[in-house]
Amino acid sequence: MTPLRVVALGDSLTEGLGDPAADGGWRGWAALLADSLAPLAEAVDLRNLAVSGARTADVLHRQLPQALEHRPQLASLLVGVNDTLRASYDIAAVAGNLDATMGALAADGALLLTACLPDPGRMLGLPRPLARPLARRMRGVNEVVHVLGERYPGVHVHVADCDWVDDPRMWSVDRLHPSERGHRALAREFHAQLAARGVASGLAPDPAPTGAAPSRTAQAWWMATKGTGWVVERCTDLLPDLLRLAAAEARRRNSELLDREAAARTEAALRALTAVPEHGALRAVS
Repeated sequence: MTPLRVVALGDSLTEGLGDPAADGGWRGWAALLADSLAPLAEAVDLRNLAVSGARTADVLHRQLPQALEHRPQLASLLVGVNDTLRASYDIAAVAGNLDATMGALAADGALLLTACLPDPGRMLGLPRPLARPLARRMRGVNEVVHVLGERYPGVHVHVADCDWVDDPRMWSVDRLHPSERGHRALAREFHAQLAARGVASGLAPDPAPTGAAPSRTAQAWWMATKGTGWVVERCTDLLPDLLRLAAAEARRRNSELLDREAAARTEAALRALTAVPEHGALRAVS
């Protein structure tokens, strides 16, 4: 039987950070979902192309060409958080990159899997003056994903609105990446929608984790090593920009006006996108 071809594009979320694999690497929600798409007697060929730190431009220029070579029937695209965590954030560029990536996958016959994600400021518990600019950026990215999800055939999960997002057990010590439990919850969200469409015929991933949660010692060690490196990198790039945005917000003293201005930039970015190309018929996935 011909395997169901699946590609996963994106950043560390899809790479699987927070869900350690037995071989010392990462598993993640995409692998958990792939295992549940078909009965054990059938095969699923998953190519996980996601890379930690990837932004929408990285996915478009580096991951998409590899994905198209695989001729996927299903293609997941969860990316954009890293764009919001850079001083170079540009919603117009994000919209263009996502449109080009999703358009190419849809034109090649793939059924798209997308999601809106919670903003990192909320997850990190940043002070309000720093969190609000990040929230605006993430709202912009999510709005673009929503609109493009209506343009191209696919399945969309509103992760930002899921009840389990506020459960600490669902997140790793860094508060940005899901724990094994969180990866399982995300895989189950996609499985439910795919099963309703007759695409997923295997059993849904078990919600209960199979591995033990990291100890407090292990969490402290992560923060002292890898976590510290992440903070240092962000402090040299994002933090100065956030401080600038926070200062601007304090001067304007009108957060609602800043919200409207950000929304207007997002709308302008969407209007600037080229006409939707004709996409080919979806490859059979059932």
